[in-house]
Amino acid sequence: MFKVFWAAFLTVFLAELGDKTQLATLLLAAKSSQRFWVFLGAALALVSTTALGVLAGKLLGEHLPLRFIRLVSGGLFIFLGLLILLGRW
Repeated sequence: MFKVFWAAFLTVFLAELGDKTQLATLLLAAKSSQRFWVFLGAALALVSTTALGVLAGKLLGEHLPLRFIRLVSGGLFIFLGLLILLGRW
């Protein structure tokens, strides 16, 4: 149980460090005197998108082979990486 927890925590924590969402939250907090509400709104948004990801993963995992899911997601990462490198994103 804790192995899955820490794997999920570290993956999301490291992926979110310095991304556009964190920078947008930083700007909102810098401009606002109500930082608690900025935190709560950002935290709720991250929890909501994570819940959608878990639900989608559950549904895909029940209907598609894991190998197919890995190939498609890996292909998407490569495709998006190429778009970013080529300046098309």
